[in-house]
Amino acid sequence: MMGVMGSGIEAVLDHLKRTRAFDFTGYRRATLTRRIDKRMQQVGVDDYERYVDYLEVHPEEFSALLDTILINVSAFFRDQDAWDALRGRLVDELLPARPYGPIRVWSAGCASGREAYSAVMLFAEIIGIEATKERLKVYATDVDELALDQARQAVYSEREMEGVPHELIGRYFERTPSGLAFRNDLRRIVIFGRHDLLQDAPISRVDLLLCRNTLMYFNTDVQAQLIERLHFSLADDGLLMLGRAEMLLSHGHLFQPVDIKHRIFRKVPRSTMRSRLLSITGARRLSPEEDTDEPRAIELGFERRPTSEVLIDGAGVVIGVNAMARATFGLAAEVVGRPFQDLQVSYRPVELRSYIDEAQASGQAVHIEDVDWATAEGSTCYLDINIVPLVVPDGGPLLGFMLSFTDVTAQRTVRDELEHTHHELETAYEELQSTNEELETTNEELQSTVEELETTNEELQSTNEELETMNEELSSTNEELHAMNLELSERTSEVGRINAYMESVFASLQASVVVVDRDLHVRVWDGMSFELWGLRSDEVEGRSFLALDIGFPVAQLGPAIHACLRGGEHSAPLVTAAVNRRGHPITCTARVSPLHGSSGDLEGAIILVEQERPDPDS
Repeated sequence: MMGVMGSGIEAVLDHLKRTRAFDFTGYRRATLTRRIDKRMQQVGVDDYERYVDYLEVHPEEFSALLDTILINVSAFFRDQDAWDALRGRLVDELLPARPYGPIRVWSAGCASGREAYSAVMLFAEIIGIEATKERLKVYATDVDELALDQARQAVYSEREMEGVPHELIGRYFERTPSGLAFRNDLRRIVIFGRHDLLQDAPISRVDLLLCRNTLMYFNTDVQAQLIERLHFSLADDGLLMLGRAEMLLSHGHLFQPVDIKHRIFRKVPRSTMRSRLLSITGARRLSPEEDTDEPRAIELGFERRPTSEVLIDGAGVVIGVNAMARATFGLAAEVVGRPFQDLQVSYRPVELRSYIDEAQASGQAVHIEDVDWATAEGSTCYLDINIVPLVVPDGGPLLGFMLSFTDVTAQRTVRDELEHTHHELETAYEELQSTNEELETTNEELQSTVEELETTNEELQSTNEELETMNEELSSTNEELHAMNLELSERTSEVGRINAYMESVFASLQASVVVVDRDLHVRVWDGMSFELWGLRSDEVEGRSFLALDIGFPVAQLGPAIHACLRGGEHSAPLVTAAVNRRGHPITCTARVSPLHGSSGDLEGAIILVEQERPDPDS
């Protein structure tokens, strides 16, 4: 188990923030833990605190760790269906609204630049290459400097170009020894720069914002901050394109979905107009002294209104209470004519006298929402209270106030249930989105691992090809050795035949034949020599001839041998007495002849010793 999830990994994140100015504290902890643990396994460190020490001792490890955390999985026209949908939106909506003038595009989290160059090709296919060079400006940002360096070079391998149609490759790329390079004149459209979405100011007045598979690495709170920044960046009718694992359902006040399947949204401009509501109410003063010939319809209408209403005059005296108010607050008909402040309803469920003073001072209606009221049955209901000052039109005097009590219990219950349901829905959606983002992150990690395995496989395949080549070379060498062996065997056989022939020749001479080199070392000792002197060839070959202890006086031949080796002349016969191997005295005639090699050089001497009178016992 890699360290402790809590403080251990926080120490790594704090170290990166302090020493490298990379703030990953807003990233999802599960993703960070998984990526950092993977890197720790690769370097053989099993504890977060030790890994901080490892980072301090090995500064180059930071680049490898950053590459592991950020993954940097990218592709040209990634999710082709989404790019096709974006093309339709550009053709139908964005570009008609901008028939001329600059078009600003921001690729946030551009990695190796393939998304930014895809945007350039998309606009070039729609409005033409020349118009694109004149009007389009693409800002491509990322926090990884190594990825930005690769993006600026704009050179990609054949494998990285997979998925790009051949006709687009022919129009927008040039073949170089290093790979396929994006056209230089179009490359100038893209401006690459390091940018931290959390810390750096967002780019403004953007017409199209590509932020794909970037938000999913952050937690919910940081995502909300980033979405506010993206909203600020976009022009009022600008388009935002997210990754397939990212949604904005809980941010409908900022972005309106235009293609929910392909994650394309339009900015919702913030309203700068204030909403105003003007309630104007007029009423005729009612008094007990009023003649009974007033239309009964007005009285019945007030009496039977479905809301609880109380009328008081300018002096604060109750002048009217309808049936609903009497039932709700337990008021009797006798309360008419009494000061309103004496009634319980004036301070319970809420202190109304201060609100009445406020309405009198402002001349405007005062609205009080969601006042809870305990009914006689012991249940709780919620009331909205409106205090409306009754003023004669055209600047007339204040006649009194109308207090309306509207029962909003049902609406409050529905609203609470709706808010609860909405909250549960948001929670479920966030959990679903979080799971989806985790799956997308895992998918990208798997894709990165697949690419690593493909690279390893290619290396193994290359090694296998080298081994096959070496095997072929060894086979060829083996065949050559086999041929040499056959040739050597033939020569050995030939030498054997020659030796046998020479032995036969030597045997026919009936004489002892000895061959010595220039150093007088014995090289040949034939069978007759063994018969005469009793020594085998293996006993004398390589030894000095003059040092042999045999029955023949070899020292007497020394001058003749030396003279032969010096002048290359045949010596005169030397007749001398000797003793054969059986101990019998014999008389021998010895002759010394020069031995010339194939090139004519003097290589040694041949000593021929013949027995004059053969021993009858030999």
